[in-house]
Amino acid sequence: MKKLFMIMVMALFTTIAIGQDEKPLFLQFGFMHVDEDQQDAYAETEAFWEKVHEQRVKNGDCIGWDLWRLEPSGQKQGAQFLTVSLYNDPVKMMDGGDFMKAWNDAYPNLSDSESEEKMAMTVKSRDLTHVVYLSEIDKTNDTFDMPIGTLAIINFMKAKPGQAAAYEKMESEVFKPMHQSDVDSGGRANWGLLRNMLGYGTESYATHITVDMYTGYDQFFNAGNNAPASDAQQKAYEEMTALRDLKSVTMATLVRKVR
Repeated sequence: MKKLFMIMVMALFTTIAIGQDEKPLFLQFGFMHVDEDQQDAYAETEAFWEKVHEQRVKNGDCIGWDLWRLEPSGQKQGAQFLTVSLYNDPVKMMDGGDFMKAWNDAYPNLSDSESEEKMAMTVKSRDLTHVVYLSEIDKTNDTFDMPIGTLAIINFMKAKPGQAAAYEKMESEVFKPMHQSDVDSGGRANWGLLRNMLGYGTESYATHITVDMYTGYDQFFNAGNNAPASDAQQKAYEEMTALRDLKSVTMATLVRKVR
């Protein structure tokens, strides 16, 4: 049983994006709750950590890091910010790399007391509510490089029991061409499908995430995205509801980026 479990886990970890020749992409999402009176302190915290993440990329521990501001952002609505660490190796993602080396490389002249102060500020300024490990399994063909200010519509999906493969197939074969058409016509910047690598338990909130990216709210509201669905699209949406539940939708704006 243990051997079978490990085979299943590695199968998830080594997924390569469908139809892509690029290296696989793995993502660690960290959701942050920030109290109203800690907004400025949290901004200072992430400005400090950005340099550490720059060093992590230089050290080969990861390939990138992002900070996203989430909407709606009310104090009773969960997380207000999302950090995303990117990897092309699932082992590196789970291992995390040598944070202390990156810290010391980024701030070689920081004293022990100053380091303790920065760590205390980090802990006080936010609560890490939960972490999700994801693998990218499909995306549109585009050259969007995700500049600061990018708008992402993050859709949390839960595949119905026994329907995960059918759901992924429908996203790739039926909906991806629609998204690609929007990208080609300038209606959106990018679309991607992510699989929750540890999200198949019955109590899991979401098994998959789809992300629709736009250059900003202007493209989102003014590029034809509110046009009525065609009969074929409406039929596809109805068929999709038999395969998965749309749990929630979050809007995110990119505020920091390391590559």
